[in-house]
Amino acid sequence: MSHKGFSHIGLSTLDLDKTREFYEGVLGFKPVVCDTISVKEGGKIRHIFFDTGRDQLIAFMEANGVDGIPAEYDAGINRGLGVPSAFYHFAFEAGSEAALEQKREELTAKGVKVSEVVDHDWAKSIYFKDPNGLQLEYCCITREFNDNDGKMQDRFSLSVNALGLEDVNRVRSQ
Repeated sequence: MSHKGFSHIGLSTLDLDKTREFYEGVLGFKPVVCDTISVKEGGKIRHIFFDTGRDQLIAFMEANGVDGIPAEYDAGINRGLGVPSAFYHFAFEAGSEAALEQKREELTAKGVKVSEVVDHDWAKSIYFKDPNGLQLEYCCITREFNDNDGKMQDRFSLSVNALGLEDVNRVRSQ
């Protein structure tokens, strides 16, 4: 069986309009399917798919008045689970180091709080959040993988703040 990547990743939002404004207006992802689903028992679900490149999509659903789905919940995943923002995140391909730098500049110019470029030895990344609090990343692979890369071993250390634990500690103290 050959692997062809993701078809799509499905996520939730409490505000589809704000989410659309960010993914389309800020990140530049084209919406390719938008629909409203009528729930027979009552309520509606708005659903939108964005093309992230290479025939891979990211989708968001927003429920309104659907029995059994709370009106308020934490769509940011990590905060609701009490884990660092790095644990559940979504990385988009930047294409090159130059394109990664350009993405960082574009996002910063649009008012998005973006990390410095992080060098992982095999890739470089920038990190930021969407309006739902989801951790996002642009990444580019900077070298070929080798056999040693696939072996579990100590490679580096990082600070608690680098994991995004400040979000978890804030939630726990509320």
